[in-house]
Amino acid sequence: MRELRRADLESLIGRAAQVVSAPARLYLLGDASHLAAGSRRWAQRLDLAADPDLGNVEALRAGIASAAEELGVGIRWEHPGDVIPLPEGAARRMRATTLDAASFEVCHFDPVSVVFRLVARGDEDDYRVALDYLAAGWVTMEELETVLERTLSRFTRETIQQDPAEFRRKFRGLRQMWGAARRP
Repeated sequence: MRELRRADLESLIGRAAQVVSAPARLYLLGDASHLAAGSRRWAQRLDLAADPDLGNVEALRAGIASAAEELGVGIRWEHPGDVIPLPEGAARRMRATTLDAASFEVCHFDPVSVVFRLVARGDEDDYRVALDYLAAGWVTMEELETVLERTLSRFTRETIQQDPAEFRRKFRGLRQMWGAARRP
């Protein structure tokens, strides 16, 4: 895989905008968000989601997939709400981007939900991306802990495809890594 830059993300969105019409909303997640915001210089793949509540979901996915193939850009589609129960206030925490698609909206997905999804998967790279969200100030550990306490009762083996106790253990790991990263 080649290193993707912000220009690759802009090209992907620009080409998709030529064939996708509103209403549609593309969400950036993980490294794609950090790339768009300028807090990361490159990514190996772009994690994306389409807003299931708006029309043109299939057209958006097809337009992005076609543009990605044409440009040689690796993408992964995964809406956090398909994997974890979205925490209360997720829609409020969505963030606008400076990327202009003209024909559809491009937003950063709720950082709290994304971090919870990353923790649930729990790969080494997922923890790195979760720490990037904390380092960029998009979320705080205190905010994550508060929202988690309000959301944890909705986590079941069926909703997060793992034992909620396993999620708690993984979250403690993130907390420890964040504490270690902040020490001089």
